[in-house]
Amino acid sequence: MATSLEQYERHLSLQPNKIVGIDLEYNNDPNAMQKPALVQLSAGKTQPVLLFQPSAAERCTVFDNFLADRRYTFAGFSIGGDKTRLERFNLEVANFVDIQKEWRVSEATKELDYLADVVVMLIDDYYNNMNKKITNEEHARWASLTLSMRHIEYVAKDAYASYEIWNRITLTQDGLRRAKLEKEEPPKKRPRSSWGDSTW
Repeated sequence: MATSLEQYERHLSLQPNKIVGIDLEYNNDPNAMQKPALVQLSAGKTQPVLLFQPSAAERCTVFDNFLADRRYTFAGFSIGGDKTRLERFNLEVANFVDIQKEWRVSEATKELDYLADVVVMLIDDYYNNMNKKITNEEHARWASLTLSMRHIEYVAKDAYASYEIWNRITLTQDGLRRAKLEKEEPPKKRPRSSWGDSTW
């Protein structure tokens, strides 16, 4: 865990926007008692996705501190339930952005967009082969120590999709802001030569 997070921190220190995609899966207790069984983090295409099973591991201070670090923006999708369940595990994400609340698919016909809707709009090439659907029975196994490759692929892609969506939105917003500032700046006056305007 410490080695993986050190790698993330080195990578993020070089990024202008320090974004980490985050997603959670829950154990199979009755809804009122659900706790995070699996937390997935992604810091970009060149970085491995980190999967942590709080329900099957000892408490990890390094992980807790990373989530609480305000230098990073943790981007998730529909995070209300995630925040509640993390609190039940005494975990807090300091700078948590809910993509579902911050961005809307322009052609949406429903009240809320889903992760797949946004991905299709922004990173369609990536999501085309995504979620080979996980069955209800497989969903119940997030807390088990050995996850199948289908489980791992499913959660890794969700975490990476959250990272990639927020990264693209942030880069677009930054570009628009810069373009607007450049438009508003008055043209710079050319300094006059002390020799006058004569040409030789």
